[in-house]
Amino acid sequence: MQLVFEQVRVGGDRNFGYLLGDREARQGVLIDPSYSPAVLVERARAQGLTVTHVINTHGHPDHTEGNVEAVRLTGAAVAAHPACPVDPAVALGDGDRLAVGAFTLECLHVPGHAADHLVLYEPTCRLLFTGDLVFVGKVGGTRTDEDAATEWDSLQRVLAAYPDDATLWPGHDYGVRPSSTLGLEKRTNPFLRCESLDAFRALKRHWPAFKAEHGLK
Repeated sequence: MQLVFEQVRVGGDRNFGYLLGDREARQGVLIDPSYSPAVLVERARAQGLTVTHVINTHGHPDHTEGNVEAVRLTGAAVAAHPACPVDPAVALGDGDRLAVGAFTLECLHVPGHAADHLVLYEPTCRLLFTGDLVFVGKVGGTRTDEDAATEWDSLQRVLAAYPDDATLWPGHDYGVRPSSTLGLEKRTNPFLRCESLDAFRALKRHWPAFKAEHGLK
């Protein structure tokens, strides 16, 4: 097996989309094609890959906007959590796996930012696609204290489930660099350094002031 992996800026609010594939099997998937599905499809074709699935980390429109066009161009099936509003043809729940040639994407259900949110992990190359759960230096927004508590629990699952050297690939370019590692985020991401749910909620409430005080982007 030979990995094909590309991070693509797909418009919107600094959204990232991803192409992941196996060159030897000539199969690939698109993750969150967003506003530039044709660009990702062209990259897949240039790499000699047939797109088998269009995967959404969650159902917010800026991540699912490109689904219809991506499916039209490729004939691929949409895969997402069963609660995703796109009504996926392939339902991906907690603990499910999706083959990409000889590679495998492992799914973890991580609600909080969105009820249907998944993170995707490719264990051979240790690629962790975090969508809008974890960004470089930040975490996904939540609307209520209850959502924040749910997100806190999801973050603890992620921190426990994956190795520190897993590379972290977020849904938006909101940080000082386009990717990170889980270990680096544990050491530097203020939200992941919180020692309790109360501290996490307090940081969310005071985030603008915290950013200004610490010179964060």
